[in-house]
Amino acid sequence: MSVRNSIVRQGMILAAGAAVLVAMSGCAKKTTPPAKAESGLKVEQSVYGVTPEGDTISMFTLTDGKGTEAKLITYGATLVSLKVPDKNGNYEDITLGFDDLPGYIACTSYLGNSIGRYSNRIAKGKFSIDGTDYQVTVNDGVNHLHGGAKGFHKVIWNAQPFTTPDSVGVTFTYFSKDGEEGFPGNMNITNVFALKADTTLVNIISGTTDKKTVCTFTHHSYFNMTGDAKRDILDHELTLFADSYTPVDETLIPTGEIKAVKGTPFDFTEPHKIGERIADVPGGYDHNFVLNKEGNEISLAARVYEPTGGRVMEISSNEPAIQFYSGNFLDGSLVGHGGKKYEKYYAFCLEPEHYPDSPNKPDFPSSLLNPGETYTNVMIFKFSTK
Repeated sequence: MSVRNSIVRQGMILAAGAAVLVAMSGCAKKTTPPAKAESGLKVEQSVYGVTPEGDTISMFTLTDGKGTEAKLITYGATLVSLKVPDKNGNYEDITLGFDDLPGYIACTSYLGNSIGRYSNRIAKGKFSIDGTDYQVTVNDGVNHLHGGAKGFHKVIWNAQPFTTPDSVGVTFTYFSKDGEEGFPGNMNITNVFALKADTTLVNIISGTTDKKTVCTFTHHSYFNMTGDAKRDILDHELTLFADSYTPVDETLIPTGEIKAVKGTPFDFTEPHKIGERIADVPGGYDHNFVLNKEGNEISLAARVYEPTGGRVMEISSNEPAIQFYSGNFLDGSLVGHGGKKYEKYYAFCLEPEHYPDSPNKPDFPSSLLNPGETYTNVMIFKFSTK
């Protein structure tokens, strides 16, 4: 397979993505204080907490005037809650999160975080670029995971709210220094979240480098669409627009094979309950699915339906793959919103990104980023009911 993401490699956004990115970041009107749009959309800034080092963490609340609400904080550029309606018009939080800053500081499970420099795993934290070997942080057994011990999820981002005619949001920025967590190159990161009037949350995260490096960024919310995590997610019906996946070894590193999902428990090309065949997957789902596309278009990657409340979420992205994780490592030790204990299978994650361990798998889509190029991941979360 030789699929190369020209959005990432050539610093070009597809027409659809360009319109979104321009409207929501560079050309968005900044407001001080943020103004309420005619549609009812508004963004408000408040103090969320103070770190032990004395840094003030801000929170931005995005609302549509009807009840849909997204709350984001500058610690980890984290989505702390997302309220959307069910079929009866009840607005409830469909993500896992904490009620205060100490919860996020202590957490190592990436609840709602922005992830980088490299989302997912790199085998033994090692890779080479043009004959130079690099060792990045090993923080998941023998492997690197999600940017290391202090990846994007553990830093404080700068932030600026904005409004557009049909959206409100916040643009986070961060400068990642050469050698951070072992990765080469100084990187400038822009991370835009926008709530649109049609109950859509858009996240566009991009970066540039001054030295050859590898990168793939993503968003890492834990979703439970029952609302306020009423029960586990095993009855959620999942569709993945992926005819193949990458099998993994015992440390969850891809073997290098790209295998058809047909006839396996990994076949979500038609809707299946997450729990329907999970017993046939040792350890549960934590796998990379290869999306059905050869180009770089923004396309539908996943759809999830929760039958009791009728909520539907559709995720689109320009990335070549999506990681599906079924909350296997949740064990009740995390106490989140309202004192809720997050038990096993109480959430799922769907992470648009490049394949795991791409720097060590030449047949996978390349995650190499050169100076003068821009990496961009466009992620669109569209909510509805049925």
